Amino acid sequence: MLRITAFAFAFGLSTAVFAAPTDPAPGGAYKTDPSHSSFNWSFNHSGLSHYTARFTRVDARLDWKPERPEASALSVTIDPLSVRTDYPWPEKVDFDREIGGEETFLADKPITFVSKSVHVTGEKTGTVEGLLTFRGETHPAKLDVTFNGSMAEHPMMGVPKIGFSATGSIKRSEWGLDFAIPELGDEVTFAIETQMVPADYAFE
Repeated sequence: MLRITAFAFAFGLSTAVFAAPTDPAPGGAYKTDPSHSSFNWSFNHSGLSHYTARFTRVDARLDWKPERPEASALSVTIDPLSVRTDYPWPEKVDFDREIGGEETFLADKPITFVSKSVHVTGEKTGTVEGLLTFRGETHPAKLDVTFNGSMAEHPMMGVPKIGFSATGSIKRSEWGLDFAIPELGDEVTFAIETQMVPADYAFE
């Protein structure tokens, strides 16, 4: 009984610490925390399912203006060779390499997004419009963003953190990626989850 009581007390104490209110993160330069971020994308496959994959090396940089979010600026760089499809027979086909490197697909060319304008649409929502470059072509694209919150000092990392969710879609044919349309859908949707830390934070 004593051991159970001690455990309950310790659990309650830790819960109180982690649930304690915190001041919001200050403005400034932030970058992706890769251990708490994801970039998933999908498209219609033969009308039967939505094929889904992800990028594992995504570097986002944000000039955060919490008092005037519309004045914030975002830039993102994605390594096309970091695509992960979870292809089940890698000993037969290096499918990730094909998607990331072959001319028919991403052509091993950097993928970048640079914001041009930010529009606040609600208390915690907004849109980010900018220029998306991949396969060497650049065209407008838009993100629908939800601001999940921030804290001046994360209880485990000890630094400010901010968090966002974002969704969007593009027509891949506009960037010259028209392989197997319409068998493989033209519209690619993506879902992003990210936590960000100060740009000068050193990950160990």
